[in-house]
Amino acid sequence: MGLNFGNKLRGDLTEKEIIPFIGVYDAFSAAIAARHFDGIFVSGFSFAASFYGMPDIGLISWSDIVALVQRIRTILPQQHILVDIDDGYADIEVACHVVSLLESIGASGIVLEDQKRPRRCGHLNNKLILNLDEFLEKLEKVIATRKDLLVVARTDANDYDEIIKRVKAFDEVGADWILVDGISNLDMLRAVRSHTTKPIVFNHITGGKSPSLSLTELKSQGISAVLYSTPCLFAAQASIQESIQNLKAGDGLLSAGNPKSVDLASCQALLEENLRNRNAL
Repeated sequence: MGLNFGNKLRGDLTEKEIIPFIGVYDAFSAAIAARHFDGIFVSGFSFAASFYGMPDIGLISWSDIVALVQRIRTILPQQHILVDIDDGYADIEVACHVVSLLESIGASGIVLEDQKRPRRCGHLNNKLILNLDEFLEKLEKVIATRKDLLVVARTDANDYDEIIKRVKAFDEVGADWILVDGISNLDMLRAVRSHTTKPIVFNHITGGKSPSLSLTELKSQGISAVLYSTPCLFAAQASIQESIQNLKAGDGLLSAGNPKSVDLASCQALLEENLRNRNAL
């Protein structure tokens, strides 16, 4: 399993020109997102919040991410699954091992970043980045390790010249796609586009640094893939908070606590659909 998912993603991009990936935090949110989108993004920010209840500061264990991807692929045999693996969990050998495992269980691609620990969300300030040569050594070995898994090289650099330098270097060593995170304006997007022929990835976060643009607008700017890192997590936070507040205000009546009209039958229907998908593998 897993040796064709990367090429499937490459082929799909050729046909569709731009692919959105919905950030999920567990298998349940992935199942809901997959009813509407073909691309699933295993978001480090969302997973850290859901699994640990803490910010994405480098706490994530690679084994937890691998286990999550395996659960998601079990119930979603067709979707593209792109996985955030931070800096590859610090060590080059660990990064290559994780890439091999993810490919073997059906991941379509990974995002490898040049951020130094302690890490931060890409749309926050005061990020530290690895020495370029140090990161390129890791990136090259990851690329050499994968078979057909798609590799997205991400930079968290802020300086214009450093960004362009890294984009060119990522292109030269063979990254499949390139992501400049926390990009704040269209001029930078156009500059990045002009310095590489590789597909460009755009990371969209509500309240983040990047401008809010539609898929049509992003496509016109030469963007090939869009990561929506947090819609499931943010929606869950808002809905859970509203539901619990209503339950409390309504004297414990379930009808008051569930404003979104989800009941046992509708939830069970989704879970049974996942079971059918698993059995179809």
